[in-house]
Amino acid sequence: MATNTDLELIEETLIKHPKKYKVLILNDDYTSVEFVIEILISIFHKSYKEAELITLEVHKQEKGVCGIYTNEIAETKIMQVHKKARESGFPLRAQKEEE
Repeated sequence: MATNTDLELIEETLIKHPKKYKVLILNDDYTSVEFVIEILISIFHKSYKEAELITLEVHKQEKGVCGIYTNEIAETKIMQVHKKARESGFPLRAQKEEE
C-alpha cells in the first residue's frame, strides 16, 4: 500500500511566452531616404548597412521589418517613429503585425 510519502506529485508548469510583433515602416512618397535611415539607426539600433537594406526593402516592397518585439515595446517604437517624423515634418508611418 502506497503512502503519501511514496507518491510524488508531478507538477507540469507551462510557460506561456508573450506574443511577438513585427514593427514595419511603410513607404510613402515624401519621407527622405536619409530620414528613414536615421530612424532605423536611432530608434531600432540598426547599423548603417542594415538601415540601408531595410530602407531598400521599404522602397521595393512598400514596407520593411524594423524588428520583432513584445507588444509593449512594439507600441513604444511605433510612437517614437511617429513623434520623430511629425517633429521633422515627414508623414512616415509605422505599424505592427503579429508574427
